[in-house]
Amino acid sequence: MTARQLGDATWPEIAQRLSTLVIPLGSTEQHGPHLPLDTDTRIAVACATRLVEARPDLVLGPAMAIGASGEHAGFAGTLSMGAEVFEAAIVEIGRSADAFDGVIWVNAHGGNSVALRSAHATLVSESRRSLVLRCAVPGGDSHAGRTETSMMLSIAPQVVRSDLAAPGRSEPWAELSEAILAGGVVAVSDNGVLGDPAGATAEEGKRFLDGIHAQFLDAVARWIDGDSS
Repeated sequence: MTARQLGDATWPEIAQRLSTLVIPLGSTEQHGPHLPLDTDTRIAVACATRLVEARPDLVLGPAMAIGASGEHAGFAGTLSMGAEVFEAAIVEIGRSADAFDGVIWVNAHGGNSVALRSAHATLVSESRRSLVLRCAVPGGDSHAGRTETSMMLSIAPQVVRSDLAAPGRSEPWAELSEAILAGGVVAVSDNGVLGDPAGATAEEGKRFLDGIHAQFLDAVARWIDGDSS
């Protein structure tokens, strides 16, 4: 099979070759006044694409661009399918992917994480191969701050409204989580930012993405050669 993207392939091409499917998981939700609503999806697609390009045994599937984003309700443009529906969708996609040697879920939205872990556990319990990867930067801020702004400046600088960038609440997630879970991000941040985008650069974003890529390559190598759980 020459096509590295699922949508470009024919069914006989998929059937004749054992490969692993990579699905980017993002969201359509507010990312402050300076980043687009599809920020998480763009990051997930960028990380998943780079992973597929590095390994000939992987195929890039379509991105899920709407996730579990209920915490961002109250900001115009946010769309959410809710955690239960998102979990069910992941399970059904995983079940339908038996033509592949497994599914790698590349997640760039924290709000998807709990439902994704539960769906992954269901798939593994059914003896299906499933691996969850998170586009996370150790020590990064929570939402629409310097971390995501830097990555977006590296991925798609033309969509970043740097002149509109402004800080939001910068306390650690642990200090804000109770209020956010009770009333959403809007309860703690008027502009939707959890962090401070000041100082973000494309160069820094590339370093973040390089680090994620290295972690992904290591995790995938260990998973394909070892235990599926």
